[in-house]
Amino acid sequence: MNAAVTSPHAHGARSVGRVMALVMLALAPATLAAFWRFGWPAIYLWCVTVLACVFAEALCVRLADRPAGRTLADGSAVLTGWLLALSLPPWAPWWIGALGGAFAVVVVKHAFGGLGQNLFNPAMAARVMLLISFPVEMTQWLAPQPDALGFVEALAGLGVTFGGGVPDALTSASLLGHVKSEASRGVGLGQSLAGHWDPIAAGLGARAGSLGETGAWLLAGGGLFLVATRVIGLRIPAAFLAGVAVPAALAHFLAPDRYLAAEVHLMSGAVMLAAFFIATDYVTSPSTPLGQWIFGLGCGLLTWVIRTWGAYPEGVAFAVLLMNAATPLIDHTTRPRIFGRRRDGSPAAVSARS
Repeated sequence: MNAAVTSPHAHGARSVGRVMALVMLALAPATLAAFWRFGWPAIYLWCVTVLACVFAEALCVRLADRPAGRTLADGSAVLTGWLLALSLPPWAPWWIGALGGAFAVVVVKHAFGGLGQNLFNPAMAARVMLLISFPVEMTQWLAPQPDALGFVEALAGLGVTFGGGVPDALTSASLLGHVKSEASRGVGLGQSLAGHWDPIAAGLGARAGSLGETGAWLLAGGGLFLVATRVIGLRIPAAFLAGVAVPAALAHFLAPDRYLAAEVHLMSGAVMLAAFFIATDYVTSPSTPLGQWIFGLGCGLLTWVIRTWGAYPEGVAFAVLLMNAATPLIDHTTRPRIFGRRRDGSPAAVSARS
């Protein structure tokens, strides 16, 4: 028998396709709510991004002389495009989604060997690439519009996605971007947050941001659904949220006019999306229980540090990628000791019993 396909193998009760389907089901409420808030251009951008990932996946598989149908059927390319689309400005031009989707699948996923081999989360790596390469297009935020599907007709939405852009009259800064820009002018938090922060409205998505930054409560609900169905564990999400909330609460207690409160950090940006849907990626996160706590805490702490002192208002994608790079080391140092052996793998001394 071929040694490359022999045991040991651990088989789960769920197939890859079923896991991907459950994750997409959990994302659906927040995504549909975002479509309603941002209208047809957001729908078109989501479609372009997902289709770009699917096309890139099919191309890579065909170049490797493997059947494309079976690979595409697992849904991993669709989920990658879905998560990437949720991290983009809702009215970004179509080529942002197409370029990001191709980069995520070709460079971040298949260059490392395909599904299960990639070191970094494809969606977050693509977002960072786009943010660094095209900062203007990646920071054109839009305030949610009441009944946005009627506010922008379907044909007009095509013009925005495929040839227009966000009209100047509709642009709006995200909460984190607004706070950072005001802080650079010497404006304190009390003044900069006045009229811009409502925890209930923020949780329901009534603010500017990407598709995955709005509707924090719906994203948290979808994440808890994944926990309840045992698609993901609770360690990484809980550690991620604690890694953001604890230092934020301490800093806010010491200097309330300088540091954002914990609830603002949790309800703003992509924390909920990352904690439940990004950081819990099976491939790019540790497999040991202790390692998952370390990984989640590291993601949350780095997110808070980058948001607080970094050049970018949002730090989730950078934090996840940095911890992805540390995952092999975390797994190596937290692996349980095999009975009868030391942690370095050498046989342990066994004392004789009389």
